[in-house]
Amino acid sequence: MKKRSPAVLSFSIVIVLYIIFEVLLKTGNLSSLMISLLIPVCCYMTAAIGLNLNVGISGELNLGQAGFMSIGAFTGICVSGVLASVTGNGVVRLVIAILCGMVIAALFGILIGIPTLKLSGDYLAIVTLAFGEIIKSLVTNMYLGFDVSGLHFSFVQNNVTLEPGGKMLLNGAMGATSTEKIASFTAGAVLVLISLAVVYNLMDSKSGRAIMAARDNRIAASSIGINVTGVKMLAFVTSAALAGAAGALYGLNFSTLVPSKFDFNLSIMILVYVVLGGLGNMTGTIIATTLLVVLPQVLRSLSEYRMLIYAVVLIAIMLITNNEKLKTDFAKTKLVERFRLRRDKGGAGHGE
Repeated sequence: MKKRSPAVLSFSIVIVLYIIFEVLLKTGNLSSLMISLLIPVCCYMTAAIGLNLNVGISGELNLGQAGFMSIGAFTGICVSGVLASVTGNGVVRLVIAILCGMVIAALFGILIGIPTLKLSGDYLAIVTLAFGEIIKSLVTNMYLGFDVSGLHFSFVQNNVTLEPGGKMLLNGAMGATSTEKIASFTAGAVLVLISLAVVYNLMDSKSGRAIMAARDNRIAASSIGINVTGVKMLAFVTSAALAGAAGALYGLNFSTLVPSKFDFNLSIMILVYVVLGGLGNMTGTIIATTLLVVLPQVLRSLSEYRMLIYAVVLIAIMLITNNEKLKTDFAKTKLVERFRLRRDKGGAGHGE
């Protein structure tokens, strides 16, 4: 990965936050409320980073991120439940569950992307919104159980009959119940770092430049031989895979998870994290997600002023992370630094 200051800053923020909260957690200086938010923040952060790739870098409005998270969550829960009879190692089960959630979400991303990425603007947003609602309805009507005979499945009505010792993995509108919580804050931090590495490497690659070229001008990109649908599909599937991985970790953090959790409101909330953090700005996405998830909970004691403070913070985040002057000044500073570095190197070589 190329040494880019935004990437270094993003990684540094995540690592510093992880160290601070891990120390507070180990020393017992973290409230139960904050402890309960650590893993969800990492999950939302990963999903938002993936969505920023889709919305900010590719330029396509995706309102189905909650649907991909739902696929990852319930896939991960089912995989973990099945593996429980094979191994008691929670770390191994968690890694496999996250990988499976990521792969299945990516496959759904391909299936949805093939017909929809030929659309643009409001049409793509409507289709992805419908996809999220369809996924929620499908999971709400699914019944899946596991026993010594294998998996048992039924749809709409619960016709699953399990042998003694069997376990229901999905129970219709009740979702997943009695799930063993094997998610960890460390796994969440690692997942965020991996998602940043994936997105930044893609942005720095030839494919990433093609994605941004297709975003800026489809016709011009096509005229120089860029497969516009193909590069947009790459961004869309990568975004879906990251959302699936985040969903798997999220699902394994709760003993009970209902399908209605992954509704339209969640997709909009993740989009809010992206927009307020700045389109294409991964560092801003990390900051905005952290603040907007934690702040409403922290301000609960200030019932009279909670929404006022929250609104002020929202406006401040938007002004700071989307300030073009700051971005321009930063770019100029980096340009001057590079020029000076090259000049110093040239001077040293000339002196020798």
